[in-house]
Formats: sequence, C-alpha cells, structure tokens
Amino acid sequence: MIRFANIEFLYALAIIPLLIAFFWFTQIKQNKLLEKFAVKKLHNRLFPLRSRFKSPFKFGLYSFTLVLLLITLANPQIGTKIEEVKQIGIDVYILLDVSKSMLAEDIKPSRLEKAKYEISRLIQRLKGDRIGLIVFAGEAYIQIPLTTDYSAANLFLSAVDVNSVPQPGTAIGPALNLALKSFPYDDGTKKAIVLITDGEDHEGDIDSAVKEANSKDVVIYAIGLGSPAGVPIPVYNQSGVQSGYRKDNQGNIVLTKLDEATLQSIVSKGNGKYYRGTNTEDELETIYKDLAQIEQTEYGSKKITEYENRFYYFLLPAILLLIAEFFVSSNKSKWFMRFEKLREVE
Repeated sequence: MIRFANIEFLYALAIIPLLIAFFWFTQIKQNKLLEKFAVKKLHNRLFPLRSRFKSPFKFGLYSFTLVLLLITLANPQIGTKIEEVKQIGIDVYILLDVSKSMLAEDIKPSRLEKAKYEISRLIQRLKGDRIGLIVFAGEAYIQIPLTTDYSAANLFLSAVDVNSVPQPGTAIGPALNLALKSFPYDDGTKKAIVLITDGEDHEGDIDSAVKEANSKDVVIYAIGLGSPAGVPIPVYNQSGVQSGYRKDNQGNIVLTKLDEATLQSIVSKGNGKYYRGTNTEDELETIYKDLAQIEQTEYGSKKITEYENRFYYFLLPAILLLIAEFFVSSNKSKWFMRFEKLREVE
C-alpha cells in the first residue's frame, strides 16, 4: 500500500507543463531575434561557443529535478506492517443542557460556555476512553455518539449552542434514558453519565431513569451551573449586543435558578457525586479523576497500519542531478567543436 503523507505537494506538478511551454516559447523567440540579427549561416561564426542542445538539456535536468523534489516533499510512504492494538477504557456520556436558561451569566462568560470549555478540556485529557455528547432542552438528541476520535468530538462540541435543540424546557429524564439506550452493554466496559445543567424546569420521569441506570451499573455525576437565588437571562440581538432580558407573557423579567435539590437527589440515587459549578474551578477535572479510578476494561481492538517513509528514493537522485547540472556547461563541448572544424576542412 502506497500513500503520500503530504499529497498537496503533488498538485504543484501541474506547473511542469507550463514551464515547458514557457521555455519552448522563449527559445523560439530567441531564435527569431538571432535570425533578424544575422542570417542563420553566420550564427556559428558569430557565436562559436553557443550550443543548440545544451540549453534544452539543462532545462530538462532542472525540470526532472523539480519533479523529484516535489515527490520528495509529498513524502511517499509504504505500509509494511499491520498491528492490532487493544482498546482499553470506560464509556462516558456527557449530558449538556442547552436550554435558554444556560445563557445566564452568573457563571462567566455564561453557563453554557463554561460547560463547553470544561468539556473541551476533558476531551483533551482522555486516553482510550470513549466519550459521547447528548444535548437536551425540551427534547434530547445525540450530538456525538461514543467515540475515541477526540478531534471530531471537539469539532462537534464547538457547534453546540442554545439553538441546537429548538424545544424549550429541561428534559433531564429523556436525556438520561437516551444515554442509557445508547450505551453498548455487550462489551463489559464500565459506564458513567455526567449531567451538566441548571436543573430547572425538569421534565420526564427522572426516578425511573435513575433506577434503570442502577440496574445497568451506570454511575451518574452531576454539575449544577447557576445561582440558587436566581438571575435574569440576557437577550442578544443579531449583532451580538445585549438588548435586554428574557421576559414572561406578563412582561416580567424571568429569573433562572439552580435546582440543586433535584441534582443532589439524582446523584445520591445514581451512586455518583454532585459538584456546584463555579467561575474558577474545573469541576469536570475532578470528575475525571474519579473516572480514572473506575476499572478500565478492554472493549475491542483496532488494526493500525504502520507506514515507512520512502522520500529518500527521490531525494538522492534529485541531489545527484543538481550536482551533475553544475558541471554541465552551457557552451559547446570541445569534442563537438573539433568535429565541426574537421567538417569545415573537408
């Protein structure tokens, strides 16, 4: 199996035909100018050292060297070894509340942005563990299925906002049920759920979801974001400038409060821990340390093909051609000049 590590350099090979066309055009133009200067029969006497073949030959060396260098930069590789690597870790689903109340700024820069920042940092720390993300408001949706592709996970995380789920509300129960349905249970890995929400306006049967989690040996952690006293929810215009605060149908400013009692009840029944979100602490880091204590299980293996670099097969000839070109003169060779003199004598 052959591949190129930097295949974009091969696109530059398209310039070679253009260089050949340009060289051919300049040669024709040069010959026409010489014919205007003097008739063709006098060229050998006026320019005795000029060679008609050396210039194209040197150009050919340059062009071929350029091709070799571009292939070198593309770094051709050959796959020579296939190795099976065991995958060991735990499965973690993060349930992220994306309801409008998560726009409150009692946690800076906002509850939602603080949560996304902590999740991103957690993803960067994971090694071998599978992570998934479920976003929820009035409904719950899988944003990222369980994966070890942490770069893709971060990419999908960055796209999450309060518009990811159009239905209003905070459906904690359905989000827990969706996570429990999405876990694979045939591989024997330890499983955990991390719930990040303000816990307000919860919908669905939370208790039955927690009981199911217990029956399936799934640990539930929770991070509560917000103030129990309540804060207003800012409203922004299309330019990103705050235009006021969210109001109810009677025109009163809506206050969003952290429902710690619900979250503490969930984790106490779910054999996990509850953490109060703050502006300075990274609560997910603490949870990750707890997760690291969970016994890791082998959940499969994947095949990795190791590629060996072969760029030097092209780099060495390119260097040799450059050295050879240095010793090739643009003038006629001495033996050719002697041959021409012999012809003139005859």
